[in-house]
Amino acid sequence: MKQVDYIIVGCGLASIAFCEQLRKHNKSFVVFDDCSQKSSIVAAGLYNPVILKRFSEVWKAKEQLNRSLPLYKKLEKDLNIKIDYKLRILRRFFSIEEQNKWFGASDKPNLEPFLSTQLVKNTNSHINAPFGFGEVLHAGRIDTETLIINYKAFLKQNNYLEEVAFNYSNVQFETNLIQYKNYQGSHLIFAEGFGVKNNPFFKHIPITGSKGEILTIKAPDLKIDYAVKSSVFVIPLGNDLYNVGATYNNEDKTNTPTEAAKEELLSKLKTFVKCNFEVVNHVAGIRPTVKDRRPLVGRHFEYKNLYVLNGLGTRGVMIAPFVAQKLFQFIENNETLDTEIDVNRFTS
Repeated sequence: MKQVDYIIVGCGLASIAFCEQLRKHNKSFVVFDDCSQKSSIVAAGLYNPVILKRFSEVWKAKEQLNRSLPLYKKLEKDLNIKIDYKLRILRRFFSIEEQNKWFGASDKPNLEPFLSTQLVKNTNSHINAPFGFGEVLHAGRIDTETLIINYKAFLKQNNYLEEVAFNYSNVQFETNLIQYKNYQGSHLIFAEGFGVKNNPFFKHIPITGSKGEILTIKAPDLKIDYAVKSSVFVIPLGNDLYNVGATYNNEDKTNTPTEAAKEELLSKLKTFVKCNFEVVNHVAGIRPTVKDRRPLVGRHFEYKNLYVLNGLGTRGVMIAPFVAQKLFQFIENNETLDTEIDVNRFTS
């Protein structure tokens, strides 16, 4: 029987952030992952402190950035990889009225650090932007695929990873311990994204799930080193490659790319990108979304050593390190969870 402090299910952004809390505090753990959940690995990976549809601040943006960016810098060093790409994000204006709303928003104290007050004029003949752009500050992109592939390799090398599906029926409860197959742990953390829908212990939590699809295009003439947000995002990856996304589908719960989403993205892209390109990749994943747009963090209402770390929605890159620390402090130091993220806000 192998003794560990924590058994973790899932190996996406939430799990990685929590594992880093455990490593920081010298806790032993094992991770179970069967690669069934795709949302973290196919994510666009933007960290953007502004909701660009409404020109409003992302929930706890400053706290999230202060927690997440140092973690990704540490992971780059520990894993000897490059994952954090600082990136200008330019919001394409549709009218003079939108310009005025942008500059009005930039006067608000909570948005002032993130919204440039300089109108950016369009100088690229392959982009249609007659009203110019507003620039988001302190933004960038995390290469989530590179992170997850390398982190799982690190876990495997150190015997922290079991690459098999987790069988909920094999969980046994002992006094202050969880037994699962040949492991005994003090705590069991479910960080399985939309896969929690199959979890009998947390089947009551309101994960709705939103399918997102992203295209990768090759556009040799576009030549931009900044992201453009219009009706879709265009995100530079280097070597004339760009991600285009994303869609939102609350009905389809499969990871299969669809022709309808592809056509939707291409139709929107062609309204403002005016050069030739070819589609070279198309991926899909189910985001773990919640109706009140807040994470689901905390302890099971009955089993006191079962926990959930989920509901990161569309902003997992920023939220994961923030909520992982909150959950760790809750378990280890009995710190109170904020009501707005506590999973038990939905327990009647």
